[in-house]
Amino acid sequence: MSAAKNANLCWGQRYMWLKYHRLPPGERHDTHIVLRLAIPHDVTVANCRAAINYLTRRHESLRTTYHLDPGPEPRQQVHPPAALPILLVTTERDGTPAPAEIVERLGTTDFRLDTDWPIRACVITTGGAPKQIVLVLNHLAVDAWTVREIKRELTVQCAGFSSRRPAALEPVRNQPSDLARHESSAEATAVAARSLAYWGEEIARLPADPFAARRAPDGDPTTPDREPLTPERDPVARSATLTSPSLLDAVRRIAAADQVWPSLVHVTAYTAMMAAYTGLGTVAHLSFSGNREPGPYAGVMTCMFAPMLVTVDCHDDPTFAELLRRVAERFELARTHSSAPYDEVVELVSREGSRRGRPVRLGSEVNFIKQRSSEARARRTTFAWKTVPTAWAYEEMDTYFRIDEWRDAVVVGFHARSSIMGAGDMERFLRGYETVLLAGADIRISDVTRLAGFSTPATHSTPAPDKTPENAPEAEQALADVVRQVNGLGKVDLSDSYTLAGGRALRIPRVLALLAAHGWAGASVHHLTGPQPLRALARKLTPVTAAPPEITPEAVIESPRHVLTQP
Repeated sequence: MSAAKNANLCWGQRYMWLKYHRLPPGERHDTHIVLRLAIPHDVTVANCRAAINYLTRRHESLRTTYHLDPGPEPRQQVHPPAALPILLVTTERDGTPAPAEIVERLGTTDFRLDTDWPIRACVITTGGAPKQIVLVLNHLAVDAWTVREIKRELTVQCAGFSSRRPAALEPVRNQPSDLARHESSAEATAVAARSLAYWGEEIARLPADPFAARRAPDGDPTTPDREPLTPERDPVARSATLTSPSLLDAVRRIAAADQVWPSLVHVTAYTAMMAAYTGLGTVAHLSFSGNREPGPYAGVMTCMFAPMLVTVDCHDDPTFAELLRRVAERFELARTHSSAPYDEVVELVSREGSRRGRPVRLGSEVNFIKQRSSEARARRTTFAWKTVPTAWAYEEMDTYFRIDEWRDAVVVGFHARSSIMGAGDMERFLRGYETVLLAGADIRISDVTRLAGFSTPATHSTPAPDKTPENAPEAEQALADVVRQVNGLGKVDLSDSYTLAGGRALRIPRVLALLAAHGWAGASVHHLTGPQPLRALARKLTPVTAAPPEITPEAVIESPRHVLTQP
């Protein structure tokens, strides 16, 4: 049996590492991916078990745990191959929980990063015959490309079992540990340095708060027609979707005419809507890059994607056609510089906030995903409100815009904080988005403002900096000691922010864990990545006596009639 091996986190994993630790326990299922695969009728449960176990043997990412200790940086530990417990669930009414209930439990129970493999498996049966494999995957181990490959490999194996012919899968060339080693090389470090220099220049161009003219503190409406926010009426954030069959062909026609990807056409419409809503001449968002350019590490099965900052100049009221050209150019620049550790981009944002004396908010994320296997079966445009995204509200982003290209429609999902956008403006934004894409190449941002019906953004003065907090000697000492210990610093100046004091963003989860071990709570990843002085952050710390018990997968799957299958 081979021994376990350790490696640094890969650059893509660093984004998910921070995202995971931004969320409180009980909300971390927002980083889970649920994969379903239909099973051919003549494949057995034993075949399913063999296929899943072969998958974990081939791919180290599926048998990896993630650790705060030892050492200053978080580590991934690859474990030797072993049988994965597989839960059998029947569709028959035999007194056991239904498949939907079990899948929901598996999907919403937090992974314990330091002990749990990042995969859970369930086989749904009817009359003892398997009908579906369901995998729950931790996003630290996979991305969209990886999930497609996992599904492809399982499909090939099941087809082999069905045809009684051995499945032939190509050998695995590189594992995540190989990628992590490459990212520590001089070559990769030089590429990252060039990329970080680019991001530093881009971050310096950003407005401190893209929604400053729209942001409404409680009791302080930003527009004449908006009442003060109240917890009874306004959730922290809202979520809505717009499903449009007509956008599918319209976007493809524009993309073909301008020889760009359909995703860039969508990003252009989003940029036009945001320019109209915010009143800004520079519109920025975080887009997502797969970071799988051709090369020896393009096929590594792990999380490789990370957000990249795309800024677009809208000052001169460009037409849609001109805006599309600018978006394509800026996106390509961002993609070219996407090979960099995300945590170091976070540190650049923190330092820029310290320079300005106020936080720099990146504001919004935009994600485009092809889902050709999904169908909306909608004949006309529909708008719908969705469940309030409670987990997303912990992300500290202002909006999240997701475009799903389905087989027969485009489905646009939108999360927005109530403090920057009310329900009426959310609906106007989504309907205006469709209008822009159907309008043609000559529409300008000024036309978008009129068509959408947004009110004129207010003008706000720069908020005064926070007052120096009262002295909290015990909390200050605890925070200084932990920051010094985790980051190997000789001295910590409490008038500096965490980053300016020498703290590394990737080590923040370890800082928080040690603070909790010493009896202090109240700080977060968001606090420590901001520009606030450590002295001010110490005021947020409160003494605690004991942590609540953790919920484990074993605690939620209580039925003894569900069999954990073994090889």
